[in-house]
Amino acid sequence: MYDLIGDIHGCASELKALLAKLGYSVRAGVWRHPTRRVIFLGDFIDRGPAQVEVLEMVRAMVEAEQALTVMGNHEFNAVAWATPAATGSGAYLRLQTDANRKQHAAFLAQVVEGSDDHKELIDWFCGLPLWLDLPGLRVVHACWHTPSFDVLTEHLDDRQRIRDKAAWVALTRRGDPAYEALETVLKGLEIPLPEGVEYKDREGTIRRHVRTRWWKDHPITYRDLAIAPTEVIPQIPHEPAPEHVLPGYNGDKPVFVGHYWMRGTPRPLSSRVACLDYSVAAGGKLCAYRWDGEHDLVDEHFCWVDVDRSQTEPQGSAS
Repeated sequence: MYDLIGDIHGCASELKALLAKLGYSVRAGVWRHPTRRVIFLGDFIDRGPAQVEVLEMVRAMVEAEQALTVMGNHEFNAVAWATPAATGSGAYLRLQTDANRKQHAAFLAQVVEGSDDHKELIDWFCGLPLWLDLPGLRVVHACWHTPSFDVLTEHLDDRQRIRDKAAWVALTRRGDPAYEALETVLKGLEIPLPEGVEYKDREGTIRRHVRTRWWKDHPITYRDLAIAPTEVIPQIPHEPAPEHVLPGYNGDKPVFVGHYWMRGTPRPLSSRVACLDYSVAAGGKLCAYRWDGEHDLVDEHFCWVDVDRSQTEPQGSAS
């Protein structure tokens, strides 16, 4: 069975504490459990103080077949940042703007940008699958969205890994259907707001689309669907959203995601969907779910450690 772990963002001490709490220990240099394996949900890097150490732990587990993983949007961005758009062009697949560098700066400093270690990690990121469809459960970083998977398939190999440089170019080219599909899978499903409706985000940027709680499958308003900062929510109209704008989720298997910076006590988003990103890099929790083959997800199978330096023992669920 599997223990699924949400976004780590370079928080190695919390990862060690959570693995220990889950019953894993280090043997032959690798964190192992007698009967279980981990599935990581991506976003190992950016923000936290020990990003290289996190990657060393995760890679060792994957290579020793003690863990599986999917790609997060931060790993995707790291590859795009380091990959030239064309030989000799001086441009890269991810624009090297001040804003993008600021988001990625902690990783670049810790790994030493352009070093052999940096290049090796970029190669490893390139080999991460975008999603996993396993017997009994599914895993993706942000959104299980079959229409997007259909668009992406031509750019992937048979293990859902990005196929080659041409595929990377398509997936980073704004306006390409593959770019939009990748954005949905790794960042979440956005829908257009009603005609004439817009809002300002935290940075003052005008937005006419809103990221959604894509797992909802019943009539609901735009405001109830919106994933946005608390101060933005009042700007979202409280009128019914058309039923066709959300794919829903058919629920034939539970699906696990990260990405969404949840707060509070971990619990399922629905009976078949769980988010395991509980904002560890912002002082929240590093969260796991102990999946034992159940079809309906339960509160009792969440396990976490809090980011609380005043405590000598990690706090959280004892399950």
